[in-house]
Amino acid sequence: MSYNKSIAIIHAHPDDEALFTAGVSSHYAELGFDLTLITCTNGSLGRDDQGREGNHPEHNTEWTIATRADELEKAAKLVGFNRVFNLGYDDSGLPEWEQFKNPKAFVNADFEEASHKMGAIINEVQAMVLITYDENGFYGHPDHIMANRVTGRAAYIAMCPQRIYYPVMPQRIMEEFLPAAKAKGIELPEWILRAVTDTPDEFVDSTMDVRKFAKIKQQAILTHASQIDNSDIANMDEELFTLLFGTEYYHRAWTRFPTDQDATDFFGGMPVE
Repeated sequence: MSYNKSIAIIHAHPDDEALFTAGVSSHYAELGFDLTLITCTNGSLGRDDQGREGNHPEHNTEWTIATRADELEKAAKLVGFNRVFNLGYDDSGLPEWEQFKNPKAFVNADFEEASHKMGAIINEVQAMVLITYDENGFYGHPDHIMANRVTGRAAYIAMCPQRIYYPVMPQRIMEEFLPAAKAKGIELPEWILRAVTDTPDEFVDSTMDVRKFAKIKQQAILTHASQIDNSDIANMDEELFTLLFGTEYYHRAWTRFPTDQDATDFFGGMPVE
């Protein structure tokens, strides 16, 4: 039996594909794999044209949605995706925000409806491997947690996926990176500071050396120019950027058949056509 060279990567917001998984998407695109990006929200609560967050009373939501869609299209192409889908939900924001009650927000979506929408896309592209966040959404964001839940259900609906992976950050990497960033005066975004950073080495199933794509990944983050809270990351020096982003670490969350051959390849032990 052989398997399609097809991967679907599921993210919550426009720019997550650049921040979390741009290395592996670039890597597999270079190898000729079919890369599909599924983004769950339209980025409506991102920074607007005045740099205001989504809970600001004068936030320019219309501009933000249009701008982030354009940025996403360009960045996704840069990091190897040949298909891009958006489920179209509004950003949820944080629980203390008024926007969190929005019935169109991703966290308030009908779970089965969202799962079937995603499952239909996964079936359409016949994705063998899915990549999304862990149960904590990597750093606790409600939209990321919802993406994890919907992906799990969608994988069951679609039936074609063989494995699901979560990006993780080993504790030893953060222990080295955080002091180095502080010493250079780098202002880190909230998603890094709130990330789950106590991942032990034995929890890492796949380690992907993506140093050759570090500059592409940095350019992809820069492409999401409206999201100025990531500007320090996008502009940090090559040594520090490569320390954090030059290797991507993944936990195998689920596999249809047991395997231990995926240490450097999500398709290890799974012959592809």
